[in-house]
Amino acid sequence: MEKWRSSQRILRNYTKTLISHRFNTNHNNSPNISSSGKQGFYTNSYDLRDYRGRSSTTVNQNCRNLQYRLFGSTTFEVQRNPSFATLNSEDVNRFKEMLGEKNVIEDEDRLATANIDWMRKYKGFSKLLLQPKSTQEVSEILKYCNSRCLAVVPQGGNTGLVGGSVPVFDEVIINIGSMNNIISLDKVSGILVCEAGCILENLDSFLLNEGFIMPLDLGAKGSCQIGGNVSTNAGGLRYVRYGSLHGSILGLEVVQANGTVLDMLGTIRKDSTGYDLKQLFIGSEGSLGIITKVSILTPPRLSSTNLAFLACKDFFSCQKLLSESKRKLGEVLSAFEFLDNQSMDMVLTYLDGVRNPLPPSVHNFYVLIETTGSNETHDKEKLEAFLLHSMESGLISDGVVAQDINQASSFWRIREGITEALMKAGAVYKYDLSLPVEKMYNLVEKMRIRLGQRAKVLGYGHLGDANLHLNISTPEYDDTVLAQIEPFVYEWTSSHRGSISAEHGLGLMKANKIHYSKSPETVELMISIKKLLDPNRILNPYKVLPHSLVQE
Repeated sequence: MEKWRSSQRILRNYTKTLISHRFNTNHNNSPNISSSGKQGFYTNSYDLRDYRGRSSTTVNQNCRNLQYRLFGSTTFEVQRNPSFATLNSEDVNRFKEMLGEKNVIEDEDRLATANIDWMRKYKGFSKLLLQPKSTQEVSEILKYCNSRCLAVVPQGGNTGLVGGSVPVFDEVIINIGSMNNIISLDKVSGILVCEAGCILENLDSFLLNEGFIMPLDLGAKGSCQIGGNVSTNAGGLRYVRYGSLHGSILGLEVVQANGTVLDMLGTIRKDSTGYDLKQLFIGSEGSLGIITKVSILTPPRLSSTNLAFLACKDFFSCQKLLSESKRKLGEVLSAFEFLDNQSMDMVLTYLDGVRNPLPPSVHNFYVLIETTGSNETHDKEKLEAFLLHSMESGLISDGVVAQDINQASSFWRIREGITEALMKAGAVYKYDLSLPVEKMYNLVEKMRIRLGQRAKVLGYGHLGDANLHLNISTPEYDDTVLAQIEPFVYEWTSSHRGSISAEHGLGLMKANKIHYSKSPETVELMISIKKLLDPNRILNPYKVLPHSLVQE
């Protein structure tokens, strides 16, 4: 008890320093600042200008072949599908007739931004960006492109990590950001209907005033769009509480490759009439159709939120703490995140103003536990009783509970700032894996043995849903390092029946590696579905599925 009280005293002193820094730090240089984080807490997304990584792309004069050196994956060659047409002036004029001149973008500067992902690892060569404002316009675009066999890439906030939202060659970019209207909200059921270009944070802000909350929360919430979230089946910090978008999404409106509009925009929770076709498009990364509208179940926004930042001596204690929290916190548990000491050191070293909540020691592991409920007194007492018991039983070495929103945001800043810190540190190899909880950290330890002093290996992620973010940091990209990482990391994950993509999708980076998670028969069926729905293969080519097999 005395140790816990001591931690509370540390907390109060720490809060003063942190709040003072927060209000004196200029964040204006970051392009994607989120003004609210957990239940209104502050979070900050990532500044591209701090990225020091490099990529090399070899392109022949006619843009027919690319040799990709993606550094998060081994070198591979992609050949442009020879059946695709090349954009010409007649096409551009036709699009201007459809959309109006201002929504047909040929400006080089704007195209430069749309042709590259936010981590600057994937770069395409599109000469045209289209900005439709309605489902009808998307339909007209796809109908025309399909007739001409012009390949397209759907794009939202372009916050992905696997190259899924940027062109590979000269695909026409269809950005749906102008389709950002909220259509309706049922204030009894919480069912929200909106267009696919709505920014996630804007939706959450709208729901705040109505007493509801979005069931997903991402570090890129200030830029990412709900259509892209659904297309990649994004996970995030609230997954342990609200589950997958496969459960939250009640309906979709999707435009097929030939321009046909599929109206599956249901607003009821129970419907057993035939095949649940909307599920095909959740997580398909725009390869089967372009999502234009979304119907999503939003849960009530509860009034009581508590956040604890805890230290554990080993990963087994983290596992045990997770198991105990599910039993003893039950219905109020809303997030369970972990990071190791390498992750903490990276954040403390490279992010200005971040402080260790548990000074002076650096512990082996850290856990963030968030609870959300409707009774502040009950919820706080429940959390504190759980933490006291966990400390007395040795699961927790130290810990603090946030006393206000500012402090809670500072705790989340540590967890959500790891990616930003890694980008500032130099080169980074990123892997997003689902593994059995008891095996998750074994992979981190094995990678440290394989790489020795050549790299820093970080392990963090969503422990509550068994999602490991394995990140390997080096001063610069190195082929010998990559050879030690791949294919070992995929083979190890496959041997434990894990997934090589827990929440980031496959995109271009992992399209040819899907077999590590899916059987040949399953992949063959996926390809058959792709060919059925998109016979000309114009939708987001070279992504999700092995491109050599799709083009056969």
